[in-house]
Amino acid sequence: MIGFINTERRRHSTPVAWSLLLWLTTLLQIQQAACLAIIPESIRAGRRYYYPFAPNWRGSLTQEEMTPESSGADADASTNVQAATTSDDAVNLPARNPDELYKTIPKPISEISSKMAVTTPTVAPSPSYSCPSCKGTGSKPSPVFSASSSPFPSKEYSQQPPPINRINSNNSTSKRSDGDLFSTPINPDLSIPQSIPSQPNHPAPCKGIKQSQEGGDTAIPTNKFHANFFLGSQSSSVWTHPYSLQWAKGQGSSGAWGLAVSHADASQRVFGEQDPNGSGAARWFGSPVGRADVVLSEQGLEKGNATGGVELMTQDVKEQSVRVQLVAGGDVKLEAPVVQGMGMVTALYKQGTPVIKSGIGWKMVTQAMGVVKTGVVKYRLVMEDGNTWLLYATGGDVSAIKRGEPGGLELDVQGNNVAVAKGSFTGMVQVAKLPGGANGTEEVTDAEKLYDAACGTYATGVELSGSVDGQTGRYTFNFQKEGLSTNSSLVMFALPHHQASFSADTTSKVVPSVKLDTTTKGVAVAVVGDQWTMEEDVSKPMSMGFVPWTPEAGSVKTISDSAKEYIKTVAQKELLGTSQGQDILNQTDQPSMYFGGKALAKFAAILVAVNDVLGETDMAKKGLEQLKVSFARYSENQQQYPLVYDQSWGGIVSSASYTTGDAGVDFGNTYYNDHHFHYGYFIYTGAVLAHLDPTWASSASNLAYVNSLVRDVANPSSSLDPHFPSFRTFDWYHGHSWAHGLFESSDGKDQESSSEDSMHVYALLMWAQATNNQALYQRSALQLSLLSRSLNSYYLYSSSNPSSSIQPKEFVGNKVAGILFENKIDHVTFFGTKQEYIQGIHMLPLMPHTLFVRNREFVKEEWEAFFAGGAADKAEGGWKGVLYGNYATIDPRGAWEVFTGGATPAAGVSTGGSQLVGSPGGDSGSGSGNGNGNGTTGTGTGTGESVTSTASTVSATTTPGSSTPTSTATATPTSTSVPTTPSAVSSKMVGRTIRRALEKGKEKMGMPSIRATQPKAKKDGFGPENIDGGASLTWYLTWCAALGGL
Repeated sequence: MIGFINTERRRHSTPVAWSLLLWLTTLLQIQQAACLAIIPESIRAGRRYYYPFAPNWRGSLTQEEMTPESSGADADASTNVQAATTSDDAVNLPARNPDELYKTIPKPISEISSKMAVTTPTVAPSPSYSCPSCKGTGSKPSPVFSASSSPFPSKEYSQQPPPINRINSNNSTSKRSDGDLFSTPINPDLSIPQSIPSQPNHPAPCKGIKQSQEGGDTAIPTNKFHANFFLGSQSSSVWTHPYSLQWAKGQGSSGAWGLAVSHADASQRVFGEQDPNGSGAARWFGSPVGRADVVLSEQGLEKGNATGGVELMTQDVKEQSVRVQLVAGGDVKLEAPVVQGMGMVTALYKQGTPVIKSGIGWKMVTQAMGVVKTGVVKYRLVMEDGNTWLLYATGGDVSAIKRGEPGGLELDVQGNNVAVAKGSFTGMVQVAKLPGGANGTEEVTDAEKLYDAACGTYATGVELSGSVDGQTGRYTFNFQKEGLSTNSSLVMFALPHHQASFSADTTSKVVPSVKLDTTTKGVAVAVVGDQWTMEEDVSKPMSMGFVPWTPEAGSVKTISDSAKEYIKTVAQKELLGTSQGQDILNQTDQPSMYFGGKALAKFAAILVAVNDVLGETDMAKKGLEQLKVSFARYSENQQQYPLVYDQSWGGIVSSASYTTGDAGVDFGNTYYNDHHFHYGYFIYTGAVLAHLDPTWASSASNLAYVNSLVRDVANPSSSLDPHFPSFRTFDWYHGHSWAHGLFESSDGKDQESSSEDSMHVYALLMWAQATNNQALYQRSALQLSLLSRSLNSYYLYSSSNPSSSIQPKEFVGNKVAGILFENKIDHVTFFGTKQEYIQGIHMLPLMPHTLFVRNREFVKEEWEAFFAGGAADKAEGGWKGVLYGNYATIDPRGAWEVFTGGATPAAGVSTGGSQLVGSPGGDSGSGSGNGNGNGTTGTGTGTGESVTSTASTVSATTTPGSSTPTSTATATPTSTSVPTTPSAVSSKMVGRTIRRALEKGKEKMGMPSIRATQPKAKKDGFGPENIDGGASLTWYLTWCAALGGL
C-alpha cells in the first residue's frame, strides 16, 4: 500500500512507474472479501458424541463410560489413547465417568423455542467442552434436580445488586502513562453494568484455593494450565512444558502422596489408527500420563494418608503461575512454585523430612563429588527407562550453608523407588531431566552445566508487559524469582513460536543444544535469563477494517455495479425478511449466548456488506435499527437466560446452569467454557453498530455492556481490574486460547475451533477501532499477530507453515489439529467425524482477518487433500457453504459460480483461477460506504457519524482516531466525530485506471494467488439448505466479488 501511494505521486514520470501503478491498482481490486459462516443445519438435530478427555490408557471404555452415543455409528469420534508402555512407564489411573466431563449437542432452536419461526434455519452451536452431568439439550427446560438432590442453588439465580462500583482514578483516560500495553484497564469505570445482577455461589467450588495478600481479592483464572490443581479430584496432570506435574494422591506404582514430576520424550508418543479420510495420517497422537518419573514428597504426607488428612491447596493463582501446597494435619509439608516453562521443578520444605519416590524406578542413585555451589548437594538418578534426572538440594542450616559448612540433604536410598532424608530439612529440592543422549554428549554436558549454574534459584511468576512502536509489537515475560542465589539466572524453556519471534537480545540467551520434547508443541529449548522479549509485525492487523481484506491489498470496498445489483437482491431477502422467514428480531432471540451471538454477528456482517460495499444506505438504516433493538435485548439482560456476575470465580456467566441445574446448558457457559467464542460474536456486533452509528457507542449503557464482555475475556490486568482474571482464555505462553473451563481433564486444557479463537481477537480489534480505545487496539493487533504465528505452528499444517516441522510427520497430513489438548491432538470434533466437520470447524466464521491466519498455500493444500474433485459437493447442509466460502480465498470467481449457480456479473467470470477479466458492470469504482474517521481502514470523504456517509474503495491504512492515511500503524485516538480527509487514491481513479489498461490490450492481469482444482458449479445455485442459519449468502457473495474483482 505504501508503495502504491508513492508511485501515484510520480505516476507521470516514467512509463515503468505507470505500468507499476496499473498492476498494483489492479491488485487492490481483485483480492478483497470475507464470509461469515457457522455450524451447519445438518448437525443441529444430531446427537453429541462423547469424547474421552480422560483416557484411561487401557484402550477401552469402562461400563460406566458406555453411553448410547458411544455405541453408535460415529462412536469412534471418541478416542481412547492406548499407551504402549510397560508397567514401569505409566500409571493406570482409574477411569472417570464421562458424565462428569462431557455434554450433548443442543436440539434445534426451532424445536424448542416458541419464539423461533420453525421455517427459519437457526444458528447452530460450536461444539464445546467437558461438563459434569451434561445432559443439556440447548432448550429451556424446567429444573431437573429437586431441591434436595440438586448441587445447584434452589432458586434460579440470586438477583443481588452488582458488586460495588469502583473507579480506577489512576486511569481516567485510555492514554497510557508508562507505555505498557498491559497497564491500562479496558475502561476506567470498573463497575459491573447495573443490568447484570450478582451471584455469590458458583456450583463449581474453588477447591483448596486461598489467595494470599499478594493475590489479593482478585478474580481467579478459570481456563489456565493449572486448573486441574483445584478442580474435581485435583489429581489430574498439569503441563508446564516440558514437564507435567500431578498430585500423586497414593495412585500408581509409587503409591506416593507428593508431587509427581513427569516428562515424555517424542519416542514415547502413542499414535492412533490411520485416519479414515484417506490422508494416510494418524488420527491422533498423545503421550502417557501419570508416569511419575520423580515424586517429591514428605514423610508427613506419606503418613498423613493413613488418617486421610492430606490436602492440596493452591495460593497466588495467576495466569502463568501458581503456588501448590501439600498439607497434612493442618501443616504445610511441601510447597511448589509452578510456572509455565520452568526448567527445574522446585519443592520447598520447612523442618520436614523429604521423601523421593518414582513410578518408573531407578537403576542407580549417586551423590556428586565436590562442590557444585555453596550449600548445594547434587544427586544423579539413573532411571529404569534409561533417562537421567538430576536432583539438587539447597538448604539445611542456611547460615552454615552460607559459610560453606555441611548442612545439606542426605538421602537414604531404600530400594529402587524410595529415598528418605536422614533428618529434618529446611530448604529446597529441585529436579531436572537431562536431554536424551549418552553421557558425555554435548547436549547432556551443556544441560548439566546449565542446571548446576541455576540451582538454588527458582521462578515464582511472570509479569507480562508489552508495547507497539510503529509496525512492531513486543511482549515481554519478566520472570520473578526467589532462592538463596538470586544473582543466578533462571533456566526456562521456550516453545517453537517463542524461538521464532525472539528479539536479538533474547536470542543470544538461547542454548540450542539443551532441548526437551513437549507433548503437543514440538521441541522446547533452554533460555538462560530472567526476561524474554518476543516481537511481532502488527502492520497487517492494523490495516484491517470491517470490509473484505487481503494481505496484499488491504481493505477494498469496490465491486462492480452488476455484482452489487445481484447481491442487493439477496440482501433484501436476508436482511429485511422478504423470504426464507428471515427476521432479525426473531432469529436473534435465542436461549444461548452462543446462539444469540452467532445470529447477531450474521446480521452485523450483512449490514457491513450492504452499507460499506453496496452503498445501499437506506436498506442499511432499516436493518441497523432492527439490529439495535435485537442487541438491546441482550445489553438490557432480557434474553431467555440472563447473565449474572459470578462472585466466586469472578466473571460474567449465563444463568442457565443456575436455573436448570444442568452444567451443559449453553455449552457450559456458566462454567466458563467458550467465553471467547460466545462473547466474541457480541463484541464484533457491538463494533459494527459503533462503526455504522458512533452515537450508539456513546451511550453509557451500550459502551458498558460491550466493555464488560471484553473485560471478561481480555482484561489486561487483574490487579487493575480485580473483577475479572487477566485474559481468561488467551494463553500468552502458548500463543492461543484454551476453551476448556471449570472441568477436570486428564489431558489438560483444550481448544477445538482455532478460527473462532482468531475471530474473538479480531472482534476486540474492531471494537477498539470503532471506539478509539488505543491500548486495546494495539494490544489486540499484537495478540492477533501472535495468534496467527501460534496457530500456524501448532494447529494448521501445510508445507510452508512452521507446523510441518514442529508437529509429528505421522500427523500433519490431517492438515488441521482437530482438537488440540495440552497432552494430545485428536483429528476429530466434539460432534462427529465427517471430514467437513473436522476441517470446517477451523474455517468458520469467515471474516476479514481470515486470510491473515489461513494463508492461501494452506487453503490450497487442504482443499486438494480433502475437497477437490467434487468432494465438497457431498458435504451436508450448511457445511457446503462453509467449504466454498473457504475456497473463495483461493478461487473467488469459481466460488461465485457455485454460490450463484453460474449467474455471473455483466462481464462474466473466469473458468478457473482468480484473474481480472474486465471491468464488470461499468464503473467499478463507484461504490459507496461508511468511511468513518474513527478508525475504519476505508478512507475517503465519509464522516464517522451515520450510515449515510460514503467512502472511497481503497484503503490507505488508518487507525483509531487517525483521520489521515499513514504508512505506519500507530494509533492516536481522537473524537469519533472528526471526519476523514480525502484518500490519496480515489475510487473513480481506480476504475479509470483499470479501464484504460483494458482498452490498451484487454490483457488479463493475474493476481498472486494459488490455483486449486475448480469446483463443479450447481446451476440453480445455493439454496437455504446450503447456507447455515448463522451465515448469509450476502456475505459469501460479497467475499467472492471483492476477492475476485467482480
